[in-house]
Amino acid sequence: MKFCSACGSSLSLKIPEGEDRLRHVCDTCGMVHYQNPKIITGVIVTQGEQILLCRRAIEPRYGLWTYPAGFMENAETSAQAAAREAQEEAQVELKNQRLFSVVDVPHANHVHVIYCAELANDAYGAGVESLEVVLFDEADIPWSELAFQSVQRNLELFLADRQQGLQRVHHIQCL
Repeated sequence: MKFCSACGSSLSLKIPEGEDRLRHVCDTCGMVHYQNPKIITGVIVTQGEQILLCRRAIEPRYGLWTYPAGFMENAETSAQAAAREAQEEAQVELKNQRLFSVVDVPHANHVHVIYCAELANDAYGAGVESLEVVLFDEADIPWSELAFQSVQRNLELFLADRQQGLQRVHHIQCL
């Protein structure tokens, strides 16, 4: 970040009065430009005992598997964002959606809000960000081809909860 979005002047890294960390501060108007974590939403989608995964058609991690997920947009709730991502990436409609986990990913400046839900009907397919979409039995999940550590950890917890008949909300840290 080099220029102020309010006046166009140069920015400097400074610790503003009353704060404890470096921020981009406008040299002319004094506006503080905060850079905060991005929110990513996703959803573990099931049909019976199967789990829906998408093979990524985009970077990063092109060709690897994930549940539908992406960046939250302005003016939507995290649940709406997760449902939108499921529609965009896997062409699915959801039912019985509930919060599953919050994942801190400080090295990427992300917070993930993950839901779980069931397919509302039998329709699914690859959206533009997916090479293919598959319903996997637990034994067939391609663990070595998962796109991200957070996906693996969420799927492990989801399957463990399901086996124990639990519906918990998890807090995960991916350091």
